[in-house]
Amino acid sequence: MSSMFGKPRAGGERPPQSPLTECNVAILGCRGAGKSALTVKFLTKRFISEYDPNLEDTYTSEELVDQQPVVMKVMDTADQDGPENCERYLRWASAFLVVYSIDDRKSFEGCQRYLEVLALHTRSCQRRSPVLLLGNKLDMEQYRQVPAAEGMSLASRLGCLFYEVSACQDFAGVQQVFHEAVREVRRQAERSQPVRPLYITEEQPCPPLATTVALPTRHGLASCTFNTLSTVNYKEIPSVAQAKLVTVKSSRAQSKRKAPTLTLLKGFKIF
Repeated sequence: MSSMFGKPRAGGERPPQSPLTECNVAILGCRGAGKSALTVKFLTKRFISEYDPNLEDTYTSEELVDQQPVVMKVMDTADQDGPENCERYLRWASAFLVVYSIDDRKSFEGCQRYLEVLALHTRSCQRRSPVLLLGNKLDMEQYRQVPAAEGMSLASRLGCLFYEVSACQDFAGVQQVFHEAVREVRRQAERSQPVRPLYITEEQPCPPLATTVALPTRHGLASCTFNTLSTVNYKEIPSVAQAKLVTVKSSRAQSKRKAPTLTLLKGFKIF
């Protein structure tokens, strides 16, 4: 069974030509850790204190994470005796939230088994899915049995992200955890993209770029020098042998004033 949550989108339906990226998140943990409360808090901003612990369902919500739309599918699991029957979500999920209650030492010990199963699954399938360790019921601080430093140490040892939230009071913190799961999936997808091959071609050494050539004195003009490019890419420039000296006279009015003549090399462009 699958349920749909989410706010109505402004401006009509989403255009079919721009489908949203999907992210599947599985919520794991022992009974009583608050998995269902976290799921409902994220989807509806509401807190439920009573729910069926044997009910397992998958919910869908359209979210905007870092200005990028994404369809989040959240599986609220209902394992009875730990991660014995876990194949149903190991290959389905893109990310995992492993939840324990900070006021219940047994739930913390139980979540370690989930982390071990996930680590074994990652090694066997060679596909890394982000895992976030989540300490719930931060509002029960006065009854805390699991120090934050202990949860942080476990997450660091297994390469997980670590958070502590309250499904009862803190919607912003709960939303941040789910959105961070999406960010981790995106980062993992970017790291998994194939690297484009780099082709390197060997270049031959080039001769000197310019050679100074002296022209003989003609028609009473002083000798001048110019540079000729020796690379074959400049085919529009003629060789030295093809270059000729020409004289371009000015207009008659300028000639009466004995204006100087302009000397050009035929075949070259004036820029």
